[in-house]
Amino acid sequence: MRKLIMWNLITLDGCFEGAKSWDLPWHERVWGEELERFSLEQLASADALLFGRITYEGMAAYWQTAQGDIADYMNRLPKVVCSRTLQTAAWNNTTLVKDKVAEEVARLKQQGNGNIFVFGSADLSKTLMNAGLFDEYRIGIAPVIHGKGRPLFADGLKQQELQLLESRPLSVGCVILRYQGVA
Repeated sequence: MRKLIMWNLITLDGCFEGAKSWDLPWHERVWGEELERFSLEQLASADALLFGRITYEGMAAYWQTAQGDIADYMNRLPKVVCSRTLQTAAWNNTTLVKDKVAEEVARLKQQGNGNIFVFGSADLSKTLMNAGLFDEYRIGIAPVIHGKGRPLFADGLKQQELQLLESRPLSVGCVILRYQGVA
């Protein structure tokens, strides 16, 4: 059975993006050899990627023309985009899910052996968190206080207790935290 894993990079004050979509200056602050190696490790364990519409559109626009090992994974892996408004999903190996998202993701978890990763996608993540579908949370905390922006964990989430699996400090000051739910 697949594990559904959230991976997000946030600021110390909890923002996963600034006031506008794709306002992510802290990504450049922490990107380097260590985070690239971690990203490749994660992608090597994946057999699918799951996105909300806004994240999907940004990722597709970037990765379809990008070069390198991460781009190769991103373009090769099967992808699922959850959106009520998209009519088509043209990025290589993408399936569109328009409704019953929680049920479809639960079904996807039953197939395959690799991990399914959710990047960004705060609205989709909220739906999946409230349905109890995440097996693991991987959060990179950048040593930045952005001051304003969109929180990853917004109001309306069901309370959940978590167990720390790992904390991995990087030389750039970012700390990667891995949690799983407590049964």
